[in-house]
Amino acid sequence: HAHAENYLKPIPHLARRYSAEMLTQTLVIAALCTFSLDELRYEYPREVIPVDETPTAYLRRLTYESGTLRYPQGMPDKVRAIIEHELAIISDLHYEAYFLTIYDLVRFAREQKILCQGRGSAANSAVCYCLGITEVDPEHMQVLFERFISRERNEPPDIDVDFEHERREEVMQYLYNKYGRDRTALTAAVSTYRPKGAIRDVGKALGLTLSQVDALSKTIAWWDGRTIAPERLIEAGFDPDAPRMQTLMKLTEALIGFPRHLSQHSGGFVIARDKLTRLVPIENAAMVDRTVIQWDKDDLDALGLLKVDVLALGMLTAIRKTLDLIGDWNGKPMSMQDIPREDPATYEMIQRADTIGVFQIESRAQMSMLPRLKPKCFYDLVIEVAIVRPGPIQGGMVHPYLKRRTGEEAVIYPSKAVEAVLSRTLGVPIFQEQVMQLAMVAAGFSAGEADKLRRAMAAWKRKGGLEKFRDKLVGGMLERGYDEDFAERLYKQMQGFGEYGFPESHAASFALLVYISCWLKCHHPAAFTCGMLNSQPLGFYSSSQLVQDVARHGVTVLPVDVMVSEGDCTLSITPMEEHAHLQCAYPAASGYRSTGAAHAPQIPRLAPQIRLGLRMVAQLGNESAARIVVARDEALFTDIADLQRRAPLSQQDIEALAAADAFHTLIGHRREALWDALGLSRDSKLFVAPIDPSIASLIPPTEADNIVADFRALGLSLRRHPVALLRPALTAQRISSAEDVKNARHGQLIRTTGLVTCRQRPSTAKGTTFVTLEDETGYVNVVVWSHVAARQRNPLILARLMCVAGKVERQGEVVHLIAGRLIDQTAMLGELDFHRHEFH
Repeated sequence: HAHAENYLKPIPHLARRYSAEMLTQTLVIAALCTFSLDELRYEYPREVIPVDETPTAYLRRLTYESGTLRYPQGMPDKVRAIIEHELAIISDLHYEAYFLTIYDLVRFAREQKILCQGRGSAANSAVCYCLGITEVDPEHMQVLFERFISRERNEPPDIDVDFEHERREEVMQYLYNKYGRDRTALTAAVSTYRPKGAIRDVGKALGLTLSQVDALSKTIAWWDGRTIAPERLIEAGFDPDAPRMQTLMKLTEALIGFPRHLSQHSGGFVIARDKLTRLVPIENAAMVDRTVIQWDKDDLDALGLLKVDVLALGMLTAIRKTLDLIGDWNGKPMSMQDIPREDPATYEMIQRADTIGVFQIESRAQMSMLPRLKPKCFYDLVIEVAIVRPGPIQGGMVHPYLKRRTGEEAVIYPSKAVEAVLSRTLGVPIFQEQVMQLAMVAAGFSAGEADKLRRAMAAWKRKGGLEKFRDKLVGGMLERGYDEDFAERLYKQMQGFGEYGFPESHAASFALLVYISCWLKCHHPAAFTCGMLNSQPLGFYSSSQLVQDVARHGVTVLPVDVMVSEGDCTLSITPMEEHAHLQCAYPAASGYRSTGAAHAPQIPRLAPQIRLGLRMVAQLGNESAARIVVARDEALFTDIADLQRRAPLSQQDIEALAAADAFHTLIGHRREALWDALGLSRDSKLFVAPIDPSIASLIPPTEADNIVADFRALGLSLRRHPVALLRPALTAQRISSAEDVKNARHGQLIRTTGLVTCRQRPSTAKGTTFVTLEDETGYVNVVVWSHVAARQRNPLILARLMCVAGKVERQGEVVHLIAGRLIDQTAMLGELDFHRHEFH
């Protein structure tokens, strides 16, 4: 209720309103309410099991029948033994229906040709592999089923299944239709206040204007924590000693971390045998055709309710679209199974860190690791995915592993049992499963105790509890003859893992997509980039960066054009001379040579080129784009009025296309197109006389005007890079390019300027901020130490165009610029704005 009485009243307040008898009666009623959550009993759905079979028999039959498809030459004895071990535990804990529910979901997706893949701890299961839920072959991995299910834990397993992000809704609606909205619903999630949101809501509640609230929130960075420093208020133009500002700081700090609203989980479904409403209230979600329960994930775990995670992964969408493009281009279908394994050219590309746009190993941190780790096989990718994580970094595992890999440090194992666990990672524990196995073989933990240790590791920073395992862990190792130094080092590594340790099974699932995306980028760069553009938003890089990268690899990118563009971006063989003035200008204009350009294959003259689709135009809906394509297929457009009439399009659609320069081949430059578009909305009764086109001869926009308009309408430009236009002024200031930084000697002092495309400040980096700058020649990785960040906070968090003066740090092929001074040069950009990633 929107009034001030909607709150819990204190007893004295109630006593003034109600008699003592009425208040006493509330205690009588409360005493009659003896319900406990322990009375709730969850039962798995029946539909997934045939009426004439038991759950155990049906799961066993499906596992072995599906296993023959996985192992057409015969199932190995090792795998058969693992399956029997798993089936015994599943039967004891009565989890058959859970596995069968996930199997049914994956079966439906595959029938609908929706790419999907299970990941997480489920990849430790041979049963899941045989059923097609995961793609991690237990024959080639050291799976640890107790990481997934254990008798001691006695909790439902947790299987995460990723589906194409554009088609996940089909899978969700399948669940709703199969089980009914009274039996299944999405899990809720509690959203809590963060600093920016808290200060905005408090500021508005205290009567600040929207411009004042915006100014305040811009001064707050994600690393500021719960305290709003008075300096931040001063930077925004406020007096921190003013009573209203004192109240604002106090209330904001109180709100941070406090629940803000109830939203829906990213994809967790609860399915009941009977009515779910008997267990928990269900409400409509904000999105059409979705319902949500009013409990979050922690509530489900406490009550042992079945949760099926139907998650979305953009890379699966991009891979499926890329495969479709390649299939259409070659005239025969292509699937992931057609991609050859262990392709040398793909690993060569990965070792060069030529991985912009691929899955997982596309970040700057991963790209800095690749030339050092030099992956040569699939298992190297599994390690690469897991090692660039806070856990291994904090646990001091990265440098020892790299030294042992290069032969700088000997690999010594304290026992054969430890060697069996750590040999695949050169004696360094990198994965959660290895830590659990070490506790079992070196300290005498049971499988269930090892799982409790894992859970304690995951929560020790928030809840403590890891200390209680120290005596058993260290004592158990000492009893078995291991020295104290080894035991203490292992315990320290467990602390380093904290909640960031990565399961090997999870890394293996991700590594499969890493390899597939890298192979596609290596051998079909045009199709891969096209698939990525058609799957936006996703990933680490913007559409602008993806287009720049593929152009630097020799692929021509053609602009949006209402006369030829489809709804999506497509592959074409437009002759190089045609539309030469509109093709992507990066390769010719910048002279850029990427790290791997010398190795990049020469693109044949008639190799695929990318034609940007109408989907790239901001403010143009998919339905409008589809109508344009249908009308054009019937007959080419003669002018803008003809297009608007036959499509038909709204005035907003026409102006959006004009702003995107999509009428260039039809009418001329974007100012002419916009002029014509504005003329379409005139009142015909007032403009009965014909218009002389010579009267409205407009001056063409400058290159700078076009670039600004391109970014505003498309999020990218095929013209020169914005910094290329500033290069004469930057050169006059003796500011070097990214290419110059890459070729500089170790320890050289240098200044460079670029667009800020990414800012990262990981919680494990001890206050260090990592900034990526981009210019027409490439990228610069900037390291800003905490004391520099504190001293130059404003340019660090506000600059869109940043100049960095610093010292070059070179380690082999990996180059960083250690910042000494930061300068905000955003004013040089004028009205240009672009997409940036701000990562925690």
